Amino acid sequence: MNLSNAEKVLLIKPGEIMLKGDNRQIFEKRLKDNLKSVLSDFCSFDFEQESGRYYIIIKNSDYTEYEISHELSKVFGIVAISIAYRIQSNEELLYDFIAKFAKKVYDLKPFSTFRISTKRADKTFATQSVDVSKKAGGSVLSVIEGLKVDLVHPEITFNIEVRKKHIYVYYEQIQANGGMPVGSAGKAILMLSGGIDSPVAGYMMAKRGLAQEAVYFHSEPYTSEKAKEKVIDLAKTIKPYTLLKRIYVVHFTKAQLAIYEKCPHDELTIIMRRIMMYITNKIASITNCQAIITGESLGQVASQTLESLTVTSQAAEYIVFRPLIGMDKTEIVEIARKIETFETSILPYEDCCTIFVARHPKTRPVLSKIEESEKLLNINELVKDCIDNLEVIEI
Repeated sequence: MNLSNAEKVLLIKPGEIMLKGDNRQIFEKRLKDNLKSVLSDFCSFDFEQESGRYYIIIKNSDYTEYEISHELSKVFGIVAISIAYRIQSNEELLYDFIAKFAKKVYDLKPFSTFRISTKRADKTFATQSVDVSKKAGGSVLSVIEGLKVDLVHPEITFNIEVRKKHIYVYYEQIQANGGMPVGSAGKAILMLSGGIDSPVAGYMMAKRGLAQEAVYFHSEPYTSEKAKEKVIDLAKTIKPYTLLKRIYVVHFTKAQLAIYEKCPHDELTIIMRRIMMYITNKIASITNCQAIITGESLGQVASQTLESLTVTSQAAEYIVFRPLIGMDKTEIVEIARKIETFETSILPYEDCCTIFVARHPKTRPVLSKIEESEKLLNINELVKDCIDNLEVIEI
């Protein structure tokens, strides 16, 4: 059989959702919808499903299978993607095909040791998996001189999956991120800044299935348009993971100036964070979000001591997810590099959290005293003004 006669498909392996019980179909539908949404930006395609596998047949695209696979690997809910060849479920056809397939791979990138790994999902297939591997290995050895079998540390592994109608052959696997399909766990609002932490927080909660809206606090003219563009770029970078569609930009200058002019300066940061929470509550309600996500890490800065986080949380009307809470900066930076947000995050454009900063901020605030200071403000008016002047940016 000629390789050109075999159909090339993207073989997708779902992860954790396969452990679900009676409600697994709900998670599978969400994952399929997310995969199709990403695919629609890159190609026309057919989508097929079989027990424990999804198959994508690319019909027309300006992108290679590797480029499309790389983008799909960012979709949470899958563990691996392979570019596979699909042939009829016929044993003799398989042995002829894998010999030619291995020879083609060898000619492109020589190897000295290999193994065959067979998964026989179709139990009606007459030959046992181990015997399929032996016969397939013999076929490969017959066309490549000097090759050796190594079952422990081979240079290359050829995979065979025997299914009801077809047999799939492949050797490369692009690792994906696992997790749960975005949207399967509800929706939250991400408090997105231009820093390193919040994009990572959004990524981590998307991995657990949370769809997201984003809110960004902008204080013009003290923060520039470059700062806003930086946040938009960060949102675009995490979009393949989070499927984020829009940012709600809060024009925060009036509120910040009021805090600065009327409140004790050592309480500026904590009061600012609480008013951000009040505003985020409103946006969460408008957008039907069920939780708030922040990039806070315990003890990292003055507003992230245990006492400060407690006082800030008292202003939230929704559960606050802080996925970075027990991580140090090195760990957070490692993930930021992985998801390619780090270089954007360190661009030198200040956001609203870095202006009007107290020289000696209070690190152990007391809720009753902070609430007393807040009485110096017309908080309802400040919140309403921010909500009335929301800017919505589609990503």
